[in-house]
Parts: sequence; C-alpha cells; structure tokens
Amino acid sequence: MSAPADSLKELYENPATPVASGADRSRRQAAILARALGPGPGTVLDVGCGDGTAAAVAAPLLPGKRLVGSDWSQDALRRAGAHLRAVRGELTALPFATGSADAVLFSEVIEHLVDPDAALDELHRVLRPGGHLLLSTPNLAAWYNRGLLLAGVQPVFSEVSMRGIHGRPGAQVVGHLRLYTARALRSMLPAAGFEVVRMTGAPYHDVPAPLRPLDRLACRTPSLASILLVHARRRDRAAGPDPREGG
Repeated sequence: MSAPADSLKELYENPATPVASGADRSRRQAAILARALGPGPGTVLDVGCGDGTAAAVAAPLLPGKRLVGSDWSQDALRRAGAHLRAVRGELTALPFATGSADAVLFSEVIEHLVDPDAALDELHRVLRPGGHLLLSTPNLAAWYNRGLLLAGVQPVFSEVSMRGIHGRPGAQVVGHLRLYTARALRSMLPAAGFEVVRMTGAPYHDVPAPLRPLDRLACRTPSLASILLVHARRRDRAAGPDPREGG
C-alpha cells in the first residue's frame, strides 16, 4: 500500500473522523428517493454508507424496500450495523450483482475519491437500467466560497493537507480530495452513463447560526447552495435520451 493510501486508511478508520452527512441533506435526499421509487418492493444500496444514518433517515420513507450498505472503513461498518445490513466493499469492486439495485445512495463520497470515474462505472454496473442514483457532495462554488476566494481565502470544504487545516475556516480534516460545481456534475454524470433528472441544494450544518437563513435561501439556486443534491438515472451509454422518461 502506498503512503497516500496509508494516510487515507488511517484517517477513515479514526473514530473522530466524521462519517455522516448532515441530517437536513439526508432528509431532502430521502424524500427525492421516495418520490422516484414510489411504492412496492425494491433494493436500495447505500454505497459509502458511513455510520448508516442516511439510510436510517430514508428507511421510514421507503416501506417494502431492502436497504443494504457498503463501506471501506471497518469503523464505519461497525457503526452502520445499528441501522442496516452493511458489508465491506471497495468502490472499484462492489460486492453486488450487476443490475441488482433499483437505486443507489451516494452521499458525501465522491469528494473523497482518487478515481471517481471508476466509482461511477461501478455504480452504473450495479444499477438496473433506468435505476436511480442519488448523489450529494459539497459545492465548491457555494455562495460563501465565492466571497472567500475573492478575499484570497481557501474555500470551505477544500483541504491542502491531511494533517491539519490551512488557509480556510473550520477545524476538522475530513479527507476531501476533489470538489465539484453544479456545472461539473451536469457534464460528468452524462459522460459516465447517467441522465441528470434534477439537481437541488441543501444547507451545510456548520454554517454559523446568523448565516443559516441565507444558506437555506441559497438552496433555491443549486449553483450557489452549500451542498449539491443530484437525482440521476442510469442509461445505456450507447443509447440516446428516452423521451418517455422526461425530466
């Protein structure tokens, strides 16, 4: 194992490293998923499930659905076991059959990846044709990051070291390797075989209290929101748009 991989493993196996998404974004994501799937049976995979709280929030809205989690971190899996069945899996070789999932939750994962393209390929594989991808990730172009950059300050969510915070607000190292804008995701996901159905925003739980009303207001314009929430559908890479699916 290389030195960078060793550092990442140490970070993610540290119980002090946050492995849960904020409750607000989990509720918003779960509501989108419930509307997309509708009633009846089905299988939902929580890939990069962390401590399982995102799936726990979604479960009451998904009666009859089978929820299964997967994560790389043994510490995260131990905590996730309180909420759902969770198995260890690498994002480049998930322990699920091809086309076995009706939906995948991919919450606050893609920003941690060295190779997000390989991960999206694997999500495409495990989803059935037309299956749903619910992805969330911090927004590099969040409203306050635009102001911070103008002031010469490192944007929130970005990290230049895994040993400490340098040049930006905050105190917690969480292992972000890549950051995305709404425009980047609208381009990247179709290239990986997904149709973007809807993109919306969610607030960030660590925004200072006096600024939270403004942060919630920014959710109405995804390109400015703290957190990007994307609902996409798997399509065959060789196929064109299906007019029956709409947007």
